[in-house]
Amino acid sequence: MKIMVVGGGGREHAIIKKLKENKSVTEIYALPGNGGMHADAVCVPIGAKDIPAIVDFAKGNEIDYAVVAPDDPLVLGCVDELEKAGIPCFGPRANAAIIEGSKVFSKNLMKKYGIPTAKYEVFSNDAEALSYLEKAPIPTVIKADGLALGKGVIIAATREEAYDAVKSIMTDKKFGNSGNSIVVEEFLTGPEVSVLAFTDGKTVKPMVSSMDHKRAKDGDKGLNTGGMGTVAPNPYYTADIADECMKKIFMPTIEAMKKEGREFHGCLYFGLMITKDGPKVIEYNCRFGDPETQVVLPLLESDLLTVMQSTTNGTLDSCEVRFSDKHACCVVVASDGYPEKYESGFEIEIPDEIKPSVYVAGAKYENGKLYSSSGRVLGAVGVADTLESAISEAYKKAEKIKLKNAFYRKDIGKKALMAKTGE
Repeated sequence: MKIMVVGGGGREHAIIKKLKENKSVTEIYALPGNGGMHADAVCVPIGAKDIPAIVDFAKGNEIDYAVVAPDDPLVLGCVDELEKAGIPCFGPRANAAIIEGSKVFSKNLMKKYGIPTAKYEVFSNDAEALSYLEKAPIPTVIKADGLALGKGVIIAATREEAYDAVKSIMTDKKFGNSGNSIVVEEFLTGPEVSVLAFTDGKTVKPMVSSMDHKRAKDGDKGLNTGGMGTVAPNPYYTADIADECMKKIFMPTIEAMKKEGREFHGCLYFGLMITKDGPKVIEYNCRFGDPETQVVLPLLESDLLTVMQSTTNGTLDSCEVRFSDKHACCVVVASDGYPEKYESGFEIEIPDEIKPSVYVAGAKYENGKLYSSSGRVLGAVGVADTLESAISEAYKKAEKIKLKNAFYRKDIGKKALMAKTGE
């Protein structure tokens, strides 16, 4: 069976390694992939947003099944075009991917169907937004409507920061047309939880929960990044909260999308905050999170390809989705200066014994050697019976990787450990 995975980061590397476990898989192509995947997939230099070229490649190489992993191609309709060409896919069509592609759409959907989320206002005029912020409660959250590489959310601690955020997004067009409209949202407090869920548009089967670490530096300091590490499961996500989320958030969201004529197939990511009033939705993503995938999939005991195909075929209700009761930790190794200016092109040395649990996000493979090529370079993952051991394993692996001009946070999982011990 020939599989094509669209995307090229650590998330896609984790997906590819899990798909390889299925004995029926004969070939995996990564479009575009990255040099760190060369041992696990054939990397093809076709960009994830070059949908015509992706479709031509799939037809020309008789691809049996495609996994479209990143947000951009999903929102642009990659699944729609592949399906038209007769290629079955994992991932939502464009009219369902809008749940991530437009913050305005997702907030209005939650309001219409009574799904718990923060109070909000929508603006498509910067002067009106600035006028509203003169009296709005501070701190507040300002979100660009469209996709912004995970950087379109600004938490404004002061009124001046709020004004600057509006000017940056709407007036200066920092994120291009994604900032034509914004959401100004109530600032919520509480532990954050990420829950990825498989769905075929009718049934929802959540994966193990996780905790992301967005800030660049220890102690949650520094700028927001795409994620500096994760642990799973998230100790704040109890069985009672999971039940409440299923009844009030997960199923209502899937049912709402179906009622809107936007049936969602694939992986729906729920970014949650456990507030004093219960769990609320911070955001939806229309795909696997990164680096959450790197800790969630190593704990999946069921066959990933079988589960993915059940979301495509509408048979998820009869498909077993089982996770181990172990713990996982991912430590992201990044280029110095990330998420701002950084240098790349440095050689990466990964000892053979840890390669199975290292997921490469950005590297070039030249003359038998790996070289860094992005801000987030790779993730080292530890899996163990306890959270403490999983964290220890991840750091031991990170320390064995040789890469100049790199850094990683030293406190991934610390907050989760404190939650488990009640500190």
